Amino acid sequence: MPPLIEYSNVTVSRGDRIALNSLTLSIGLGEHVAVLGPNGSGKSSLIKTITRECYPRLIPGSYLRILGQEAWNIFELRPLLGIVSNDLVDTCTGNYSGGEIVLSGFFSSVGIWPHHHVTEEMEARARAVMELLEISHLAERGMTELSTGEARRVLIARALVHDPKALVLDEPTASLDLHATYELRNILRKIAQGGTGVIMVTHHLHDIIPEIGRVILLKEGRVFADGPKHNVLEADTLAALFGTRFELTRRDGFYHLW
Repeated sequence: MPPLIEYSNVTVSRGDRIALNSLTLSIGLGEHVAVLGPNGSGKSSLIKTITRECYPRLIPGSYLRILGQEAWNIFELRPLLGIVSNDLVDTCTGNYSGGEIVLSGFFSSVGIWPHHHVTEEMEARARAVMELLEISHLAERGMTELSTGEARRVLIARALVHDPKALVLDEPTASLDLHATYELRNILRKIAQGGTGVIMVTHHLHDIIPEIGRVILLKEGRVFADGPKHNVLEADTLAALFGTRFELTRRDGFYHLW
């Protein structure tokens, strides 16, 4: 099988700024990977190239392939990658129930619309995913009534209804309090242990769950370091990445900076 995602000498411009600068990396099917970097390092642009919101410059010899293909119909690609981005969090706040948002993952939409045909199989799958994520009680609740942590778990359920090749998470604990962060980490651990690939893009070291074995560090649109977690997450390496000296500690498989 080809890699899930493969970048070769990819450059992306956002206005006058180079967001990704000759980026080369590959992520395999089933891998649990964290992409870590400071603000402005290119993490959001990395997500947007995967979702086809940003396209690389046309440079001879460069390419971005997903499952071996460079060209995709976006509606065929979306079921293969379960994307949970901050843009999606902002979009899915309308007058929809949690159950409707989860079902809308089958149609790559926000909410269920009159032309959508929801089958019994879809409803059963949505119920099963919500039960897995321990949010069955949110099926009839309006999205505007949910806490940030509850809404984030509903969107993860929406991303999982297709049984995607990987779950791609953009800053998963942004705006969550300590309790919601703890609950979300446990859910993500369950998903990773179930065999779904996880690609977590973050600038928070404590987001990296123990199941993640590989860490890619981004700086100024390039790969700064890439390798097994225990090799990459070193105090000197992180100090060079963030430009600040830290004390690094590890407890129960989680890393923390002080």
